[in-house]
Amino acid sequence: MRYDKRRTAFRAILNGADCVHPGSVFDPLSARIAENLGFECGMFAGSIAALTVLGAPDIVVLTLSEFAQQIARITRAGDLPLLVDADHGYGTGALSVMRTVEELEIAGVAAMTIEDTALPTPFGTSKPSLLSREEGLGKIRAALAARRDPATVIVARTSAIQIAGLDDAIARGTAYAAAGADAVFFTGVTDRDKLAAINSAIATPIILGGSDGELGGKSGMAALGVRVALQGHQPFMAAIQAVQDTLSALRDGIAPKALTNQPSADLMKKLTRDADYVAAAKDFLGA
Repeated sequence: MRYDKRRTAFRAILNGADCVHPGSVFDPLSARIAENLGFECGMFAGSIAALTVLGAPDIVVLTLSEFAQQIARITRAGDLPLLVDADHGYGTGALSVMRTVEELEIAGVAAMTIEDTALPTPFGTSKPSLLSREEGLGKIRAALAARRDPATVIVARTSAIQIAGLDDAIARGTAYAAAGADAVFFTGVTDRDKLAAINSAIATPIILGGSDGELGGKSGMAALGVRVALQGHQPFMAAIQAVQDTLSALRDGIAPKALTNQPSADLMKKLTRDADYVAAAKDFLGA
């Protein structure tokens, strides 16, 4: 599937009537697993990118190039439409956002979020803060102007509910939607009444940064305009625990053949597309 088809597939999710949970992915094999299991789209978070690429916490030390390179590895591995968390646009202003959109389009994303949180956290503060509405809006307008493929989905993301309250979140979301954002991503929505208020005020599709609140499950969220709802990033965390447990067992003297958490040979062949490589070797190398 070409990138434009993946982008069209993601737009179909936004334009549909259902709410989907994306598969949280972090590398080529995790993306293939999500695709094989039937996830409609994947999600690659900035926090997981920092962990995967640098082994660093989510404190905005990852560079745009490092982020884009890992995305390219993920998107080349299969046909899963990929939503990525582009944070603040990897710079302090709208021009950095434009560069980010260019690089992530080339890397093959279907959709990307640009947020209005002030990142990195300013010196001398410990609590997150928001950009002004004008600056946040400028970043969204810049992102829209920078995309070369009109099918690329630009998602405006705001943390205003947690920081400034519902009214400010609605005001920001309304402005971003009016500017042309394809969807608005809200973090911190755990109350059905607040979600209903957002849905009544904003015509664009809604993406939620979590679905743990009393929101009525996928059907309840779908009825209130939510088309994508994140569940967290447990797959990467589970992988880390599995590596920790396996290395610990081996260090303690457990025989490799006694380990019980290993994938089957058939699964590894499926995930690595072994049959495709065998067929290519036969066709082109006479092997």
